[in-house]
Amino acid sequence: MSLPHAILTALLEKPSSGLELTRRFDKSIGYFWSATHQQIYRELGRLEEAGLIRALPSEVPVRGQKKEYEVLPAGGTELARWVAESQDPKPMRDPLLLRIRAAGVVGPQGLGPELRRHLDLHRRQLAQYEAIEEKDFPPGRDAVEDRLRRLVLHGGIALETFWLTWLEEALGEVGDMSGPEA
Repeated sequence: MSLPHAILTALLEKPSSGLELTRRFDKSIGYFWSATHQQIYRELGRLEEAGLIRALPSEVPVRGQKKEYEVLPAGGTELARWVAESQDPKPMRDPLLLRIRAAGVVGPQGLGPELRRHLDLHRRQLAQYEAIEEKDFPPGRDAVEDRLRRLVLHGGIALETFWLTWLEEALGEVGDMSGPEA
């Protein structure tokens, strides 16, 4: 149920076309809520049909021209309702954790390189988040929306820091079990 709310959030920040939305998802919301281009376009149609958004009128309607969407009052009301709604955390589903559990049955051979690869990926993601923080949140940006966006970014930084610590521990454990080739 969160994709429509992610789209409403993005459109309230700035009316956009479907293409612009997909680009913005790739650069911001996509770090914590991913969606394919097809999912975004499909959801735009549903939101428009539900009366939560509308395509802005175009001065010269041209076939194939990109539509730009804005949120209608009903969409803002729906987003505010959703923000205030109670929701339980979702259980984590991570294939790496399942693979480590499976290694308890078949042995840890081959886990070391995969753990090191994940460690590298999380280091790069952490560096990317830190660069975003430095670029987009200089000292003095204390508007409510900036503080809340920074809070989401700090959540991402904390998660990446957790993964780095845990992966180092996992590599130590697997290395102890498997020898130097792990």
